[in-house]
Amino acid sequence: MVTLRTFLDAAPEAATANILSLVLPIILLVGMGYFMLYRPQKKQEKAVNEMRNNLQVNDEISTTGGIIGKVIQIKEDFVVIETSTAKTKMKIAKWAVRAIEYREEQEEKEKDKE
Repeated sequence: MVTLRTFLDAAPEAATANILSLVLPIILLVGMGYFMLYRPQKKQEKAVNEMRNNLQVNDEISTTGGIIGKVIQIKEDFVVIETSTAKTKMKIAKWAVRAIEYREEQEEKEKDKE
């Protein structure tokens, strides 16, 4: 016959195992979320910031708004680009630069290969 005393003596061991079985999956999910979501995003953000900080005059860039132009002046937070053959100049924020489409160094490397 199971008495109340037998049940209470077994309770601390069962409670410890029960808590561990509840907490361990949560810890594993947080760890997986860090390595699958947070870390790759930080890596990509670091690469984009490095690209923006390494802009050079005469780079052809595209902006987040879809404007394509050639960099003619670089300031701390802004970039001045020339967008057409009519020499239209636009001042844009550095954070709006999406990608470097073409760099003059690439042209020189391609000529050296030939």
